[in-house]
Amino acid sequence: MSIGGLMSREDLCSEAEIVELVHQFYGRIREDAELGPIFNAHVHDWDRHLATMVSFWSSLLIGAGTYDGTPMPKHVALPGLRAELFERWLDIFALTADSLDNKQLAERAKEYARRIARSLWFGYQFHHAPEATVQDLGQASKT
Repeated sequence: MSIGGLMSREDLCSEAEIVELVHQFYGRIREDAELGPIFNAHVHDWDRHLATMVSFWSSLLIGAGTYDGTPMPKHVALPGLRAELFERWLDIFALTADSLDNKQLAERAKEYARRIARSLWFGYQFHHAPEATVQDLGQASKT
């Protein structure tokens, strides 16, 4: 229900739209020359991973409350990640979101994706080099 002209989370999209976003996105990720090998090496059960990601995005986007996990430890355990990989992830996410018919969903999901990528990148850097200055996404290509 709209409150004061603002769309509530429940009105943003359907669960089916979230499933479409997640499945299209990870389909692109799996085929990507840079990210595909990383994901395919670490995701051993794609059906389970996709279900978890639908739960994660449903909880964020429509308040489903079905996700109960901690993504940071899984990401910091991966060796050799670079800012460019997080930026590539964001590019593919934006491309996927922008292909959806529901533009409000696309914009909200892209904003969450930016926050998530940034948070995971900060956590990754801090875990692997706590004494170093943390760089934001986009800084590597500017320096």
